Parts: sequence; C-alpha cells; structure tokens
Amino acid sequence: MIHLSLKVRIYPSCEQVITLAQHFGSARWWWNYALNKCIETYKETGKGLTRSAMNSMLPRLKREEETQWLKECHSQVLQSVSLNLSRAYLNFFAGRAKYPRFKSKFGRQSIQYPQKVKQVESFLKFPGKLGLVKAKIHRRLDGEIKTVTVSMTPSGKYYASVLV
Repeated sequence: MIHLSLKVRIYPSCEQVITLAQHFGSARWWWNYALNKCIETYKETGKGLTRSAMNSMLPRLKREEETQWLKECHSQVLQSVSLNLSRAYLNFFAGRAKYPRFKSKFGRQSIQYPQKVKQVESFLKFPGKLGLVKAKIHRRLDGEIKTVTVSMTPSGKYYASVLV
C-alpha cells in the first residue's frame, strides 16, 4: 500500500475562515493545555500522560462552562492533537526530536481531519460545520482519502495536504 500526499490550495468562504480560526484556536489551546498537564503529571508522578488519558479529559472540558467553546470544534480534530502530542513525546524519548514546545497563535496554524473528508468535483467536503471548501486540485486524487491537514500560512493563505 502506497500513501501519496498532495498539497492543494483551498479558498474558504468568510464563514469558513471564521470556523477555521475557531478550530485552529481550539486545537492550539488543547495542545498547550495537554502539554502543560503532561509536564505537571510528570513532576508529580514521574510518568507522562498517554493519548487515551488525554482524550478522556476532553468530554469533561467540553462540559465545563469556561471551556464549552471546545464543543464547536470537530472532536476528531482535537483527538488528532492528542495523537500528535503523544507522538512528539515518543520521538523526543527516542532521540529523534526536541522536547515538545507550546504553540503560538502567530506563525503557521494547522489542524488534521483524520477521516470522512471527500472530494466533490473542485471542492473538498469536510465533516462538521466546515462543509464544502473550494480547492484548486491540480492532480487527480486516486484512492481513498486518509488524512487531510488544513494549514494557514502567516500571510493568510490556506492549504490542504491530502494523504491518499
């Protein structure tokens, strides 16, 4: 099985830009919150948090009044943040990467949709509130779409990296 990645430019509408900004913010907040919890847990117990332990904190956070806005973000986007953080720790302890750092709202922003993204003509159809987003697809997407990473550059351009 061969995985191919294709980076395409996407052109979200004004409402979709607002939704993406909320999702970027939620994902960044969750990364920073989970990283802080991992650091605190390690200081207290000498052990870090597993991905499933991080994911089990999400439903409680979504119910709390001050973090109810996390409900607006697609749940799988937040779960993929947990996966990326646990991988970052694995890579750090294996000597392949530096220690995970907190994320800033300045610079490149990105989120991942791990499933249920489809191509509809010259659009990408995302699950949840995002819906159909116009895309400049310059090659055919042959095969099943696995993961789509949506990113925004500091200059405000939006891209989707599609893993097929």
